[in-house]
Amino acid sequence: MACDNCSSSIFMQKIGRCGRCITMLSILCLIGWPGWYWLFVDKPYEVESIALLFFCVAWTALLALHLSVWLWRLLSGGE
Repeated sequence: MACDNCSSSIFMQKIGRCGRCITMLSILCLIGWPGWYWLFVDKPYEVESIALLFFCVAWTALLALHLSVWLWRLLSGGE
């Protein structure tokens, strides 16, 4: 990755600091959820539907983690 925070090897030091990661996850969520709804809402038990659903949940959870840590660092006066 391009930023200094992503060059670090410790996972917890990266969370909430990389704007590029947050932007990328936001775009994936904005594309993934409507895509799942448009393509698979009527057939939720197909393998493709379940796979895309798991990916969307993972992207959303990671984005929520990034944003909550970013907000916590912002409010606590950290970096």
